[in-house]
Amino acid sequence: MNQFPGVIGRKIGMTQLFLEDGSVVPCTVVESNVIVVGKRTQEKDGYDAVILGSGERKEKHTSKALAGAFKKAGVEPRRTLRELRCQADFAASVEVGAALKVDQLFEAGQFVDVQGTTKGRGFTGVMRRHHFAGNVRTHGTHEYRRHGGSIGTNMTPGRVKKGMKMPGQHGNKTRSVLNQKIVKVVPEQNLILIHGGIPGARNGLVFVRGAVKRHGGKAS
Repeated sequence: MNQFPGVIGRKIGMTQLFLEDGSVVPCTVVESNVIVVGKRTQEKDGYDAVILGSGERKEKHTSKALAGAFKKAGVEPRRTLRELRCQADFAASVEVGAALKVDQLFEAGQFVDVQGTTKGRGFTGVMRRHHFAGNVRTHGTHEYRRHGGSIGTNMTPGRVKKGMKMPGQHGNKTRSVLNQKIVKVVPEQNLILIHGGIPGARNGLVFVRGAVKRHGGKAS
């Protein structure tokens, strides 16, 4: 289980940085403005975690249960909440109601795992959804150029097998990219510049935390 510190972020878009040797590095810009809404402790809950909140939420759009929890913690209502498992020492080092700055958690050269929701593509065909090659386009092919072809046999088993790749809903899935390198951290604007692309549309929510498959989530 990933217990490295992380944040809730918003994908701003992509840019590029020029290194000293003249090479160009494509980067995704993530903005993070989170506060600690609550904690989980080993003594009370059986595990250690911090509850992070991001974005503003109007009180009239907040349920009574959530409003009571926010009031008890002494923080303003937040639109997005995320509970992140962590080590006991990290949970003890942060205070409820305090803001988490990106330079406290990340540094240039560190590797992170990024989770987001991919762009929704709606109902798509097999060529776009499953990368089918399509039918032949010569010798009199008519209205079958983008079809998937046969989906089963006639007599045995006489049905379509489960898991057959067919048209349907495409995108809008939770996906993660692992071991993405942080190129730059801008603490003044709470920005994280991550090498390469990450899942999600512009202004979409993403979750960034230390890479679980790298020792300590740090660059070696």
